[in-house]
Amino acid sequence: MHNAELRANVRHLNADVFWFGVLAGSTMAFVAIFAARQGASSYEVSLLTAGPAVVNLLFSLHAGRWLEGRPLVRITYISSLVSRLGYVALIPLPWLLTAREQVDAIIWLTLLMSLPGTLLAIAFNAMFADLIQPEFRGQVVGKRTALLALSTTVSSLLCGALLDWIVFPLNYQLVFSLGAAGALMSSYHLSRLRLPPELPVRVGQVLRDLARPGILRFPDALRWPVGLRFLTRSGGKPLLRLDVLRGPFGLLMIGYSLFYISQYMGVPIYPIYFVRGLNLTDGQISLGTALFYGSMLLASIRLGPISDRMGFRAVFVGGVMGYALYPLLIAVDGVTTYLVASLIGGAGWALAYGGLVNSLMERTPENDRPVHMSFHNLVLNLGVLSGSLSGPLLMEWVDMRPALWIIAGLRVVAGLLIALWA
Repeated sequence: MHNAELRANVRHLNADVFWFGVLAGSTMAFVAIFAARQGASSYEVSLLTAGPAVVNLLFSLHAGRWLEGRPLVRITYISSLVSRLGYVALIPLPWLLTAREQVDAIIWLTLLMSLPGTLLAIAFNAMFADLIQPEFRGQVVGKRTALLALSTTVSSLLCGALLDWIVFPLNYQLVFSLGAAGALMSSYHLSRLRLPPELPVRVGQVLRDLARPGILRFPDALRWPVGLRFLTRSGGKPLLRLDVLRGPFGLLMIGYSLFYISQYMGVPIYPIYFVRGLNLTDGQISLGTALFYGSMLLASIRLGPISDRMGFRAVFVGGVMGYALYPLLIAVDGVTTYLVASLIGGAGWALAYGGLVNSLMERTPENDRPVHMSFHNLVLNLGVLSGSLSGPLLMEWVDMRPALWIIAGLRVVAGLLIALWA
């Protein structure tokens, strides 16, 4: 690729992630809180993550096969535009529907958005690998991560101020409008990308791009779309072979499954707990959101040097312990403790993420990555689904605070098992 074409693509990728951060810090961060304030139960909040997980389970492998040999930039743009129209549809809901109907509409919109969203996540991963040559990826990913940290943090703080200063529900409509603008601007810049006439040699290294579609959700509910591009590289071979589960990789997937379950068990509990347990204002929630995303993304920038110095196992175990502190600390009453938990939890997740990536790639033969990554995608979405749906049951069984203690303990156990079997 000529230097001018590469610079143009990098500019649009940077603009894409800046506007995506606006979406992440506004609508993505607050839609579950809005649903909770409109009377959503923990089970209904769980459907905001369980529904997309079901869609991903059903369609991701088919989407990966379908994408092989197709125009990735065009598909990425169209799928992003169709998916993100759902964010526009959120804006008029308070004018059109009752509170009960709004909760139902949000659940159905989320489910509908996840259909093109699954295609977007896979297509973007494959497109990014083709757009940016391996020797430039570290620099591009680092800048995208910094821009995402900046725009997510600033937009989250801005939205918190809007939510506190303006009357409900107009305040949320403004937040959703900001998110929709960010979503559409991100899609516009995706449409401006151009693949080179000769694609770079495909390599099996992980992209490590935290700024990809599909990764950011409500804080502490972050998805991990690493390796999705390998679903487009099956070459017509089966993507699910049970023989790969024999030996160390199978044990590792057990640890990953427990980790994802423990991660997503808290998702339906947090919004309910923040609104009805801690009685946090939207401004306080926004500050915690900004601290979580900001510390996560800034820590990820330093992940490489830290891992080189300490080793990925030590970094991973330390990250898991910090990540487990998030539900443990927010179970303690008080705004200050919630903010400290957000700061520690975000940095902990970034460090844990690095260990998860290294463990997965080390146990995955480069010549057989599509099969191994398809099993990881299966384990991830089963973990999202089972964790999201079991969270409300756990809360009903032991109440909110003990449920958070149990989630913290499960995260530690899962992390230690992964470190042992990695």
